Amino acid sequence: MPIYNAPLKDMEFILNDVFKADEFWQGNENLAHLDMATANAILEEMAKFSKNVILDLNRSSDEEGGAQFNNGVVTTPKGFKEAFKQFAEGGWVGLGAPEEWGGQGMPKMLTVLADEMIWSTNPSFMLYPLLTVGAGMAINDRASQEQKETYLPKFYTGEWSGTMCLTEPHSGTDLGIIKTKAEPNEDGSFNITGTKIFITSGEHDLCENIIHLVLAKTPNAPAGSRGISLFIVPKFHVNADGSVGERNAVSAGSIEHKMGIKGSATCVMNFDGAKGYIVGKENEGLAAMFVMMNYERLSMGIQGIGAAEFAYQNAAQYATDRLQGRAATGVKSPEKPADSILVHGDVRRMLLNVRANNEASRAFAVYVGQQLDITKYSTDAEAVRKANDRVALLTPIAKAYLTDKALDSALEAQMCFGGHGYIREWGMEQCIRDLRISQIYEGTNGVQAIDLIGRKTIKCGGTYIGEYIAEIREFAQGLDDGLSIKAAVLDVCTQVEDITAFIVDQAKTEPDFSNAVAVDYLHVVGLLSFVYMYARISQAAQPKAEAFFQNKLVLAQYYVAKILPDLAARVQRIQAGADVVMQLPEEYFTAQS
Repeated sequence: MPIYNAPLKDMEFILNDVFKADEFWQGNENLAHLDMATANAILEEMAKFSKNVILDLNRSSDEEGGAQFNNGVVTTPKGFKEAFKQFAEGGWVGLGAPEEWGGQGMPKMLTVLADEMIWSTNPSFMLYPLLTVGAGMAINDRASQEQKETYLPKFYTGEWSGTMCLTEPHSGTDLGIIKTKAEPNEDGSFNITGTKIFITSGEHDLCENIIHLVLAKTPNAPAGSRGISLFIVPKFHVNADGSVGERNAVSAGSIEHKMGIKGSATCVMNFDGAKGYIVGKENEGLAAMFVMMNYERLSMGIQGIGAAEFAYQNAAQYATDRLQGRAATGVKSPEKPADSILVHGDVRRMLLNVRANNEASRAFAVYVGQQLDITKYSTDAEAVRKANDRVALLTPIAKAYLTDKALDSALEAQMCFGGHGYIREWGMEQCIRDLRISQIYEGTNGVQAIDLIGRKTIKCGGTYIGEYIAEIREFAQGLDDGLSIKAAVLDVCTQVEDITAFIVDQAKTEPDFSNAVAVDYLHVVGLLSFVYMYARISQAAQPKAEAFFQNKLVLAQYYVAKILPDLAARVQRIQAGADVVMQLPEEYFTAQS
């Protein structure tokens, strides 16, 4: 059976030693209610819940076949309803939500780590509260006071849940061509008509009401994305006293039959003149929905971290227990018929690759979380501006690079098992099936790369990445000269600076260039970010003699020596340009050889 133990010591190290979270929180009047002792207690409680309540449900729900659909009714897997009730009663839905609406007001730096544990143990379960939290953010940011009072308290008690209804059968990333219509009524409400697909948690049995956030177009709306509005459409109408009333004209037509995350109900939702209520201003719905979408994109990165951590723990345990072959340098266990496969260099290579990317990923997620906390809680206008720019730049990295690395890690962990990694009992094949979606939903990783190189780099002439490199360079210059990583970080800063200038220049004359090299550039910025994280990890670990901290320095050395060289290959691919990609006619891709 699969195992999982929350990496609490690693999490505390990242918070306390690397990012000085206690100082950060105590230095901000809006976060001073939190200290490390409280943060550790929260993480310890989540570790218990994730291991003791939802870990076993992950496999059982997959074996059961996941969520079930019967004539519009969706039933979640056995045990989910009870687990969700316990989760909600524990206050976990509102862990990072405003206290004004019943949340606990915890910073993102902390909630990314709590979320990681749920993603590690049961990604299908995590998707139910995840969409609720995102919907709550959008409502809190853009909705009227009355709407906030009506919906938010119910979200954070777990009585109601939320969804995000964007995609249509003909319209994925290009939301400007959606067909869902919103016809105004005399009472200020709208009748919403259309079909949405791939709606996570669109229908289920975990709570009494589901609140859909729906993108639609009003009559005479401008063409394209400028004509999109956002509407609240409840499954059940809400009475004046806040209780649940009659059923609205919205229903699930089916649920998707998926490769993974089968316990999560992914629905086709039909809106047949359902009554809805506009959020914010007409034709400004996409901006409102992006509040939710950007939250979900970081969450996908955390899904990747969680899966890769689960994969590492199981692979490392298997490699310790599995006796196969003998060490090249002599018998290590003469009393046994063979040595543990940990004596083999290739097994160690795979495990170190996974661990090195995992620890950098976790640090990076906390770093992005800290930037989000600055945007939300800081009273320093310049600090907020810089943090907003940093979040804009790094959201594609958080979503796409973390999940790319996570799938690589899960595959390497699976390989440690040999044939055992391909069968169900060990949990690795489910881990990979469940993880694959993280690269696809909330904007595929290719789309994230195009966003990074286009809107976040070329459009601003490299300003965002330039400020980020300046921060990293300044940090590296302050490192002790005895840290070998210092020279590596400074060298990477120069390489990324140079290739960014090359990209900005090429884009002026080659319209296809940026799209063709976008994924390589995303990985370049990802490698820059990870070596930056290892610089911060090294600075924190260097003064401490205990093996736990010194091993961080060894891992940093491994990263620089064995993983960072991928940067040179990515740079070379970018310099090769778009010709080799774009010169072929369309017929080439469909013609038979």
